[in-house]
Amino acid sequence: MPARKIVTGQKISAEKLERAKQLRREMTSAEVMLWQELQGNRLGVHFRRQQLIQGFIVDFYCDSVGLAIELDGDIHEEVGQKQTDARRDQILGAMGLRIVRFKNRAVTADLHEILAEIRALIQRGT
Repeated sequence: MPARKIVTGQKISAEKLERAKQLRREMTSAEVMLWQELQGNRLGVHFRRQQLIQGFIVDFYCDSVGLAIELDGDIHEEVGQKQTDARRDQILGAMGLRIVRFKNRAVTADLHEILAEIRALIQRGT
């Protein structure tokens, strides 16, 4: 069962909070495209962007279905980053969250397909 109300009651450092705010201001073009489709409950659930969870900043997060969406640029192809991402996904997964990763280029190339996958994940989580 996914964790609920995970956003409330966290101890967040001022540095992490500022970093999340900075990431919201400086979103990649793929993040902007996806956010335009996720914001305002357009898929029937509420998403947050650049959400802090247990010290990690996830690109998009929906608490009601325990879903974290990460958009990966080219840096995520590097061996060290793949290991970091796997460890992070493992920690968040152990909390009951579902983590899905999409490549930035997949979002920009076929946003409709990405949205269909997200809708399916939402349906499985409700």
